[in-house]
Amino acid sequence: MNGRTRTSHADIDESITSRQELTGLQGILRTQPFWVFVAIVAISVVMSFVSDVFLTERNFFNITRNFAFFGIMALGMSAVICTAGIDLSVGSLLALSGIMLGLIMQAGFGIEAGFVACMLTAAAVGLVNGILIAYLRLAPFVVTLGMLAIARSLAMVVSNNKMIYEFGPDQELFEWIGGESVLGVPNVVWVLIIMTALFWWIWRYSTWGRWVLAIGGNAPAAKLAGIPVERVIVSVYVVCSLCTGLAAFMFVGYTGSVTNGIGVSQELNVIAASVIGGANLMGGVVYAVGAPIGAALMELIRNSLLLAGIDSLWQQFFVGLFLIIAVLLEQIRNRGGR
Repeated sequence: MNGRTRTSHADIDESITSRQELTGLQGILRTQPFWVFVAIVAISVVMSFVSDVFLTERNFFNITRNFAFFGIMALGMSAVICTAGIDLSVGSLLALSGIMLGLIMQAGFGIEAGFVACMLTAAAVGLVNGILIAYLRLAPFVVTLGMLAIARSLAMVVSNNKMIYEFGPDQELFEWIGGESVLGVPNVVWVLIIMTALFWWIWRYSTWGRWVLAIGGNAPAAKLAGIPVERVIVSVYVVCSLCTGLAAFMFVGYTGSVTNGIGVSQELNVIAASVIGGANLMGGVVYAVGAPIGAALMELIRNSLLLAGIDSLWQQFFVGLFLIIAVLLEQIRNRGGR
């Protein structure tokens, strides 16, 4: 048994080291986020000739602000996908967390209480998802699909199917946090930058990050190596939900209102941004910068179609196309590495 444990440790260390090497400068050309960034630059160059509006400060402000909301969510989703899991409930959770935030602030409580209510709601949903998946061995797809319906229904029930737009004494501060900018950069983009830096440190240096990578690479070996697999999986779903709760807080502040209809189909965009950004659906591979880069590409596609006068109905076509290409490239890389 000791021999098996030592072998598992060695396998895990080698696996993690190889993945970390891919994030170094010497391996940058092999990483998916780099090529997604190249695609972003290429599209931007083309659009600068197609539309005079594209390179304006206002358009850049809109693009960055719009992708930042689901870029924050995609950071958490990338952690889930890294364990070979999936979370389909994030769109509905965005609505439920936002509704709880709105109700607390509408009742006259301050922004701190609203933030706590928003994040606790998100954490509770993530905890339920994680426990059902990690300890009861239920399929992530089934659990989170069920939670998608449950969270959306709860959002409708607790809000009485009404819009909330009065946020009590801290309304001006709340809307400034969600909708204004510092140094010309939207506040939500600053939050995304900070979150990306945090996740970069987590994946690069933290024990928890190494555990998540190990579980995604080989869960049975991680178990033999003494990693608390079940607890880590639960924590991953909680982290994903907390990222959604934070996005809900910023989004409601930006829009100045909240309904139970927000976030419909948003889970598809979040998953697509994560996968396009390099998160491997088979687990074990994740990049901190991948989620925001993937989200940026998706928003750039939407913006470019709009400015080019192309029907916006084509947006999902191109998002789906890039998603399939991203998965295909990952499969090619995996085969080439064998």
